[in-house]
Amino acid sequence: MWGFGGERLWSDVTTSLEPLLDRPDDGGGELSPTECAALLPRIEEIVDHWQSEVGVPRTHIDAAQQLVGVLRLCIAKDVELIFL
Repeated sequence: MWGFGGERLWSDVTTSLEPLLDRPDDGGGELSPTECAALLPRIEEIVDHWQSEVGVPRTHIDAAQQLVGVLRLCIAKDVELIFL
């Protein structure tokens, strides 16, 4: 993506992952419970797909599963996910 060495702009892409991916890489910021709820189904799909794929590092799957847990917690508690 543009800003990370690529040439595509976020305005050229439609994905439910945009709130997670289109953010500064230096920490800070947050995702609202609504944004967490919008991200959750797609992250769960990715985890399910990775678990059936050969060669996906277990650490990636574990990290994505942890993100699913955090998203669910933020939704249930109606709190923001804060990036440090």
